[in-house]
Amino acid sequence: IAAVKNEKTKDEACRRADGEVRMAFAEISPGVVARAKRGEEDAFHLIFNRYGRPVLSFIHNFVHDRELAEELAQETFVRAHRNLGGLKDDLRLSTWLFGIARNVVREAARQARKDDMKVGLDEPESLRLESKGVLPEGALLDRELTDAIRKALVALDDDKRIVFSLKIFHEKSYEEISAITGHSIGKLKTDLHRARLEMRKGIAPYLSMRAAQ
Repeated sequence: IAAVKNEKTKDEACRRADGEVRMAFAEISPGVVARAKRGEEDAFHLIFNRYGRPVLSFIHNFVHDRELAEELAQETFVRAHRNLGGLKDDLRLSTWLFGIARNVVREAARQARKDDMKVGLDEPESLRLESKGVLPEGALLDRELTDAIRKALVALDDDKRIVFSLKIFHEKSYEEISAITGHSIGKLKTDLHRARLEMRKGIAPYLSMRAAQ
């Protein structure tokens, strides 16, 4: 019985690291985007309500606390509001927003390095989970496994972390991720494959610990 239980734990953790529990959301209707482009504030409010949480979760994968993530998410939507008129018709709104968020995070990281602050993309304290509602992908999992996955995620390099987060947690297509990052689909597939391997390796100590219980 114990062996069966341990195998179930391993399967659960591996599925989790591969993103079986995802943060899915539907694209907002083009009509809402068109209204927002015309300057209708209630339409932009709908956009914020639909994409605010996914954008915040994406940013939180790269910074160390909720306060900073919220600040960068706010900056993302300020820029989106300012530049919405330039949104191309053939580009999905969420793809555009994630692209802005990625740029905001990178700019913050560069500024942090200049200011000698510990808020870079490789800062281990980005694992902190005290804030509520920021990481819905961990809401149904116990704290130990969540910690193991977060540590494995933060150990990835920038390119792997971005493709893993967008593909697994936010269910973006390779084409959309390519539009966000500027990388070729071939590179994205390679990075995702390597990220999956590294994530599995990263949670291996947790699996061994649970198997021994």
